[in-house]
Amino acid sequence: MNITGYAKKFLLVLVAAAGMAAGAHASEGGIALDRAPNKTNDLQSLQHGAKIFVNYCLGCHSAAFMRYNRLQDIGLTEKQIKDNLLFTTDKVGETMKAAMDPKQAKEWFGGTPPDLTLIARSRAGMGGSGPDYLYTFLRTFYRDDTRPTGWNNLAFPNVGMPNPLWQLQGERRPVYAQREEHGHATQVFTGWEQVAPGTLSPLQFDQSVGDLVNYLQWMGEPAQNTRVRVGVWVLLFLAVFTFIAWRLNAAYWKDVR
Repeated sequence: MNITGYAKKFLLVLVAAAGMAAGAHASEGGIALDRAPNKTNDLQSLQHGAKIFVNYCLGCHSAAFMRYNRLQDIGLTEKQIKDNLLFTTDKVGETMKAAMDPKQAKEWFGGTPPDLTLIARSRAGMGGSGPDYLYTFLRTFYRDDTRPTGWNNLAFPNVGMPNPLWQLQGERRPVYAQREEHGHATQVFTGWEQVAPGTLSPLQFDQSVGDLVNYLQWMGEPAQNTRVRVGVWVLLFLAVFTFIAWRLNAAYWKDVR
């Protein structure tokens, strides 16, 4: 095979890889991602998100790389952690393990629920950041009697898990409108219809999901805020040092000229 043949083959491989990536993105993110609130400096939001995570996510999912005592970084005391958040262990130094047996989870859902420690960092894609994906995913569940769990999701079609926050959100169904595109009728998602109310209003639910996503984002890199804060001071120091070095250099060479 000559160089031209190799080039054509290489281009075909690139096109195929791009097609597979686009297909994966379309299957898991068929709708536009909503912008997640970025409030990882808001301790109240992080504390509320940690509470939601422990109560609604930790039953099936683990956070095996996060220890309970690390929650002191978001303003919780050791006593508050022990009294309100320790459900799967009695030691504050233990990691966040799921309450469900992984073998049973695999039998019920067809696969072991993934660990969520780094989920906010791993779900970033072409459509938005990892928090954007999670914020959209957690708010786009709907009832679907054709699915084994009775639930489906617009951001992740045919998802294997039920809606963990359905009691807070209530039950909704997506509303579609038909639109002609290139001579073919297609269904376009236009919004939601509330079928049964939840314990929270839509605004309260969105705020709660935002707090949960903030916590998941913080959990993926607890030192992020410290790193950014230290980085700002380092840049300021370098700016001041550069100015001082520039003036010293001018003072040193003024007599030489």
